Amino acid sequence: MRYLRIIFLLAIFISMQPAIAAANSLLPGETMDYIGYGAIVTMLALVIVAMLVLLRAFRVLTRVILKSEGYTSEQIAAELKPAKREKKPKAEMWQKLLSLRPLAEEKDLLIAHDYDGIEELDNPVPAWFMWLFYVTIAFATCYLLVYHVFNAAPLQYQEYKIEMAQADAAKKIFLSKAANRVDENTVKLSHDPAVLAAGKAIFVANCAACHGEHAQGNVGPNLTDDYWLHGHKINDLFKTIKYGVLAKGMPTWEKQLSPKQISDVANYVKSLHDTKPAGAKEPQGTKENDEDDKLVSNN
Repeated sequence: MRYLRIIFLLAIFISMQPAIAAANSLLPGETMDYIGYGAIVTMLALVIVAMLVLLRAFRVLTRVILKSEGYTSEQIAAELKPAKREKKPKAEMWQKLLSLRPLAEEKDLLIAHDYDGIEELDNPVPAWFMWLFYVTIAFATCYLLVYHVFNAAPLQYQEYKIEMAQADAAKKIFLSKAANRVDENTVKLSHDPAVLAAGKAIFVANCAACHGEHAQGNVGPNLTDDYWLHGHKINDLFKTIKYGVLAKGMPTWEKQLSPKQISDVANYVKSLHDTKPAGAKEPQGTKENDEDDKLVSNN
C-alpha cells in the first residue's frame, strides 16, 4: 500500500506539471521542455516499478495459495521455476537435417567395392533434398494442368496480347482526354480524313443554317474565299467558333461543343478554302494569305 500511495501522489504531481508550467511564465521555454521530458521519463520509470511490484505481489499470492493447498516448499519452488527442457546437441540436429549417420556407424556404411584404395559411403539422400524434389514434381504437375490442360491461366504469348490490348485501350483513353485539352493557342492544322469528316458532321448540324451547307455564306459570311473578318489561321477560327461574335449574332459554342469538336470544325472550314461553291456570297473582310497555315501543317 505504501508503494501504491507514492505512485499515486507522483502521478498527480506529473499531471499537474503542464498547469504549473503555464502559470509560471518566468521559466524559459527550453527549461519547460526539460521539465516535460523529465516528467515523461519519471512516469515511465514509475510504470516499470508498479509492474515489478505487481509481479512481486502475484508471486507472493501464488505461494500463499499453493501452501494453503498443501504443497511443500520444494513443490512450490518447482511450480514457480519449472525445469528447463534439455536442448538437443547441435550436431545431432545437423545430422538429422542432412540425413547423416554418426561416425561410429561408418564401417556399416562402406560400399563393398573400392578404387585405388578409395572407399565410398552409402549415405542416404538428405531429407530436405527429397522434399524439394517432390515439391518440384508437384509444381510441374500443377503447372501442366493449369496452363496446358485446363487453360485456366494465359501463357506468355497470350499475356503479351492481353497487355498490348490493354495498352491500346489506355492509349485511346489518353488521346481522347488529350484531344479535349486543346485551345486556341495549341490547336494544330490537320488534314486527317477522320477529323474532317467529324468536323463536317458538326458543321452541317450547327453552322450550315447561317453559313450555308457548303460554307458559301448565307446570313454569315462566305468561308471558302480569301477574305476573312476575324482571321484566317486555324487559331483564329478556333477562337471565333469558341467565343462567337455576339455583336453580329454568332453565338459562343464553347458550352455546346467540346474543344475536340471545335478543333474538328475549324479544320473542316480550313479544308473548304477555294472550293468555289455555287451561289457563294460576295467577299467580306480582308484578304489574307494562307501560306502560314501551310507551314504549320507541314511541321
